[in-house]
Amino acid sequence: MNKKELLKRYILFIASLFISAMGVALTKHGELGVSPISSVSNVLSMKFTAFSLGTWLIIWNCALIAGQIIILRKKFQLIQLLQIPLSFLFGWFTDLCLAMVRGIPADVYAVRLILVFAGIVVLGLGISLSVIANVIMNSGEAFVKAISDVSGKQFGNVKIIFDILCVVLSVVLSMLFFNFKIVGTREGTVISALLTGFVVKLFTKFIKEPVNKILS
Repeated sequence: MNKKELLKRYILFIASLFISAMGVALTKHGELGVSPISSVSNVLSMKFTAFSLGTWLIIWNCALIAGQIIILRKKFQLIQLLQIPLSFLFGWFTDLCLAMVRGIPADVYAVRLILVFAGIVVLGLGISLSVIANVIMNSGEAFVKAISDVSGKQFGNVKIIFDILCVVLSVVLSMLFFNFKIVGTREGTVISALLTGFVVKLFTKFIKEPVNKILS
């Protein structure tokens, strides 16, 4: 891979972060819950409002990077430290996108549901583009891969367990912080968990070849 193609792939990856952030923002604006990996940050942002959702996503992603270092130890590749500035970028993009969608009326449940589905589609596109860019994994996927590599378990199975644990943790935190009420984790989280993977596969199937041609 020459330098020009590598630069194109990093530009695509950064663009994918913005698109993914827009997906998170649309889902968040619907107030029916966010994707499983963002659910913990969402609950924390609702309790500790001094920090925005984007800031809590930065903290959460950095925690996952630290987890990778602990799990992989000497096998952790220094190039993966690029996840840190990219996590900051994703957090900033999320807050920017939240400001952009704030004016969308979301008082009716049907509109909220539409926002959730729109967010899933946009998030799926962003994830698909990040996979096609093939330069570095986001911290959530990299954390799952670290566990998969060390344990010898299939990535997909570990990913399912990780998503479930994120939702469980968000529910536990919600009940602790909000007097045994479930806040920030709702049907939108379940819908996102069920559909995002399918959307990613669908986008990847149709856009991988043409995008790779542009990159190379």
